[in-house]
Amino acid sequence: MDPDAVRDAGRVPHGGSDDPDVLDFSANVNPRTPPGVREVYEAALDDAGRYPNDDYPDFRDAAAGYVDCAPERVVPTPGGLAGIRLAVETRVEPGDSVLVPYPSFGEYAREVELQGADPAFVPHDELLDADPNGHAMAVVCNPNNPTGTLYGADDLRAFAARCREADTELLVDEAFLGFTDEESLAGTPGVVVARSLTKLFGLPGLRAGFLVATGDRLDNLRTARRAWNLGTPAAAVGAHAMRRAEFVAETRERVASERERLRAALADDFDVFDSAAPFLLLDVGDRDVAALCEATEARGVAIRDATTFRGLDSHVRIAVRTPEENDRLLEALDV
Repeated sequence: MDPDAVRDAGRVPHGGSDDPDVLDFSANVNPRTPPGVREVYEAALDDAGRYPNDDYPDFRDAAAGYVDCAPERVVPTPGGLAGIRLAVETRVEPGDSVLVPYPSFGEYAREVELQGADPAFVPHDELLDADPNGHAMAVVCNPNNPTGTLYGADDLRAFAARCREADTELLVDEAFLGFTDEESLAGTPGVVVARSLTKLFGLPGLRAGFLVATGDRLDNLRTARRAWNLGTPAAAVGAHAMRRAEFVAETRERVASERERLRAALADDFDVFDSAAPFLLLDVGDRDVAALCEATEARGVAIRDATTFRGLDSHVRIAVRTPEENDRLLEALDV
């Protein structure tokens, strides 16, 4: 990490409300968690009095089954963003250029800038057509946050092949891919995949995730990651959650159904983006975004001011939650 870049860096706005009296649609977190999580967490506390096995065999085995890759290719991390930082800081050097989509998760550009490198911004729907030559890395968020755009696996693999030819690493953030039936790029040569357990399993405070890589890049990531970088409860709960296939299937079905219901209900009042993710991006037109967010919060519902994303100036983002909660959102929006 470049010390000069750190001094000039700022924080990136995120969704999420800490007000217990507000229904939070500003963060894209599943409101439900897999059955048995509490029991697994409590049982893991008995083992937390000693250092965990730094190889994390059970967690890696569960992660491998979850994304269909070999367990030895899994690098445990304390959350998806920690994995993204590890990938960027072990690949990107001062003065490098990195292809970064917009509008998208603001942390990508921040992590690049913290290395003293330069983000080369590309519209998210043009990224897979971009020329990777001359860039140290290209970043893809799939599905993209905040638009919800899902890139097809074949298109991504074609772009990955072009990146390999250009000696450009492809970093694919699949934090929301578990909400879809699309296959992961985990295990693809030249690709580092970042996964988070925050979104699909409703556990943002757990701080558990992982990277998947191959070849020399895998060796670098395993060497550079911190020792014991995943706590014992996080590793145990994470492994348990990733093996709950029925919970995943039920969540996908509910989110798809409720997302379509919300889209149809909102379409007369907002320009609603197509989405394959557990959220919808809305263009509010000439309405004041800040005033709209304040009005819904006064009614007990928090939505995300999406003007903090590069390239958006009249947008909000809403999560897809349970049917009852989604009804409260529609009421708060006067729909």
